Amino acid sequence: MSSLSRELVFLILQFLDEEKFKESVHRLEQESGFFFNMKYFEEKALAGEWDEIEKYLSGFTKVDDNRYSMKIFFEIRKQKYLEALDRHDRAKAVEILVKDLKVFSTFNEELFKEITQLLTLENFRENEQLSKYGDTRSARTIMLVELKKLIEANPLFRDKLVFPSLKTSRLRTLINQSLNWQHQLCKNPRPNPDIKTLFVDHSCSPPNGARAPTPVTLPVAAVAKPATYAPLGAHAVPFPPAVAAANANALAGWMMNANPSSSIQSSVVAASSLPVQPNQVSVLKHPRAPSNTLGMIDYPSSDHEQLKKRLRASQSVDEATYPVPSQQATWSLDDLPRAVACTMHQGSSVVSMDFHPFHHTLLVVGCGDGEITLWDVGLRERLVSKPFKIWDMSNCSMMLQAAIVKDSSISVSRVAWSPDGNFIGVAFTKHLIHLYTYQGSNDLCQSLEIDAHVGGVNDLAFSYPNKQLCIVTCGDDKLIRVWDLSGRKLFQFEGHEAPVYSVCPHQKENIHFIFSTAVDGKIKAWLYDNVGSRVDYDAPGLWCTTMLYSADGSRLFSCGTSKEGDSYLVEWNESEGALKRTYIGFRKKSAGVVQFDTTRNRILAAGEDNQIKFWDMDNVNMLTSTEAEGGLPSLPRLRFNKEGNLLVVTTADQGIKILANADGLRALRAIETRAYETSRASTEMKVPGSAVVTTITPVLSKAERVDRSSPARPSTILNGADSAARGIEKPRNLEDISDKTKPWELTEIVDPLQCRVVAMPESTDSASKVARLLYTNSGIGILALWSNGVQKLWKWNRTEQNPSGKATAAVAPQHWQPSNGLLMTNDVPENAEDVVPCVALSKNDSYVMSACGGKVSLFNMMNFKVMTTFMSPPPASTFLAFHPQDNNIIAIGMEDSTIQIYNVRVDEVITLSIFFLLLSRFFNCSNVSELLCYC
Repeated sequence: MSSLSRELVFLILQFLDEEKFKESVHRLEQESGFFFNMKYFEEKALAGEWDEIEKYLSGFTKVDDNRYSMKIFFEIRKQKYLEALDRHDRAKAVEILVKDLKVFSTFNEELFKEITQLLTLENFRENEQLSKYGDTRSARTIMLVELKKLIEANPLFRDKLVFPSLKTSRLRTLINQSLNWQHQLCKNPRPNPDIKTLFVDHSCSPPNGARAPTPVTLPVAAVAKPATYAPLGAHAVPFPPAVAAANANALAGWMMNANPSSSIQSSVVAASSLPVQPNQVSVLKHPRAPSNTLGMIDYPSSDHEQLKKRLRASQSVDEATYPVPSQQATWSLDDLPRAVACTMHQGSSVVSMDFHPFHHTLLVVGCGDGEITLWDVGLRERLVSKPFKIWDMSNCSMMLQAAIVKDSSISVSRVAWSPDGNFIGVAFTKHLIHLYTYQGSNDLCQSLEIDAHVGGVNDLAFSYPNKQLCIVTCGDDKLIRVWDLSGRKLFQFEGHEAPVYSVCPHQKENIHFIFSTAVDGKIKAWLYDNVGSRVDYDAPGLWCTTMLYSADGSRLFSCGTSKEGDSYLVEWNESEGALKRTYIGFRKKSAGVVQFDTTRNRILAAGEDNQIKFWDMDNVNMLTSTEAEGGLPSLPRLRFNKEGNLLVVTTADQGIKILANADGLRALRAIETRAYETSRASTEMKVPGSAVVTTITPVLSKAERVDRSSPARPSTILNGADSAARGIEKPRNLEDISDKTKPWELTEIVDPLQCRVVAMPESTDSASKVARLLYTNSGIGILALWSNGVQKLWKWNRTEQNPSGKATAAVAPQHWQPSNGLLMTNDVPENAEDVVPCVALSKNDSYVMSACGGKVSLFNMMNFKVMTTFMSPPPASTFLAFHPQDNNIIAIGMEDSTIQIYNVRVDEVITLSIFFLLLSRFFNCSNVSELLCYC
């Protein structure tokens, strides 16, 4: 129901009350659900009219809506039951027990049993908890006190307990004003017209001569009118002037064409320091009949046409104020970021990502476990991670506290940088949003926590209405809200009939507005005012849809998926509110919602069918697609950086891949080179002694950077590290080197008290013994290889006792195993006495390679599956090593003193003998190819 229709209901309620149509008043209150009359509710409760009470309540809530509603109905039915017992009407009590109270047994079976046992007592007051039950009147009074508290706390009654503050006979006054206006439009208005009906428009019959228009006043009924509804609170909001509702349709293109009578949705506006700009209101003149576009009316005002032309041609100031690269006249497929630059493991499912508006390699990632992480993809480095935590429980609603107690799991639903790059907004799947400040350091500071919505917060964005940075949110409670940076609610927009899925703030010239989409496929648009939505139409697919503008703000796109799994990527014609083009290229039925992004005012990209697909904005046919070397989920999430030379995509193994074009690869290499030179210079200054430097320098090289491809496609680069320090490793000795200005010193341990011991859970096996033991490169786990060929992994989790999540003897690690229950088991020969077990971890802990006298097995550290086996004995392998820069190159030491260099990618083996190695030493060759030249 629209905003004006809602207000009309209140006017009718006032009129009915003044005319003493009491039953009609309360029936309309119930059927509309707009105003809960607490006085009427109290009267019926004290009179014991239980059926009427429940009937009245049914217009506002149902038993199973929430815990407050359940408690309200339970208290009413319990009182009815106790009164039947007090009258010794056992038959009625049994009827109430079976028909009314049994519904609560599924929620609290013990309580229902206790209530049932009251039937066996001669006087239910014998029950200890009911011993103070007085007479019926006092019991009802006590019950009412409890019910009022529950109703006031129930979010479904929010804004429904206070009747608007209206002048007496407001509806009659509006009718008077309408008749005055009609009379002034008469060609020959009479001075004292006789108005006998409201069913048709007023007009004066033509007299002999024209007379000047005279205002008409409709006489108010002579009978005394009762007082209006007494306000139940101090926050009644006065109605806006009627002309404002009709004149507020000023928005770009289609929003200016919106039908004010059919598309204006209700909007509740809190007290705000953001006044509506005068140019956000345009007077609508001479309406014509509706056009073929649903819900649209064309207004042929010359001012209107001029504004439409300006809006279509204008270069808007987008919500993000970062500089937009100029569109190139020509471009090629090589400009698309498709080459895999690196892979980084997050450790939990990635839900949302966003690049910094100015620092184009700075990436914030939100995860399914509530954690957010700040990555520098240029350095391949995790800068900071923030696990989810409620900052101030006392400021949280009771509903949120109850939800957290019932289920503590929570996920990020959206992360976003502010346009100035100083803030990160985070929306969660339960009530909350967090705001962090970022000032260029490797840390995020807590700035603001808001209990923003009832249920999940589905989207978050930043906007600049009136040059004031604000946060726009939407949620499961069907609302859109706007907050300032102090947490004050500036606007609240109502009108959607389903949970709001996404918001898209934007501006044309100096007109600010918000697009919103709901899970029922409805798209609405709002100005920052009190009028309501300017647009109400359907998105393709009629389900979850996201809207985005091109970087220059001139073109609007949306992408969504229907409940049947069909996906749609479209461009909108803003001036007409119609589809301009629908892009082709989606193949499979999707089980979720396809995500998309735009860049360079030219390119669209969407993740579907385990691929990233690209389109030219001006061509409906798909340009190309990439699998990013495999390992993408069925519906990968993606995000361009603001320059469009990098594209981050999610992987199926809880990681992310950075795709780049030639410019992006050059930028990443430049950052990498600068970081390496800086670290090397710092190390050489701080660690004296050429021998030490010679030993350390290789460790500091970029050999530790992420693997460029996986050993066995299509699996991607994985990492067994947990959330504390996953992804690309820093050099393991860098921190020690940076923190110490002295050469390394060995400390002799002579006292057992200097050592701490921690036992690995599930580490005892009487049939086998530990043959090899490794720390993971990330420092958060231990990998053990048993003599029977089985490998086990333990990890340290981040806790209050161990906030870093690193290996420590202060806290016992947890035995880790994937959900599929697999064990990493090697082939072991029958006679294993002389076997030399060997094991090696890839640099990013994604893979483990091991052998126990049999074939060498390569395992995926995330799911413990065998990727491949090779090198059947004899001879057996005795030592294993991954190439530091490429996991596809593996060195295997054999029991016959040869060394096998195995390339997994091409399945090729090179055998090196001891003589071959001595020869390379003699000729001082740095690699095999140089040695072959000598030979």
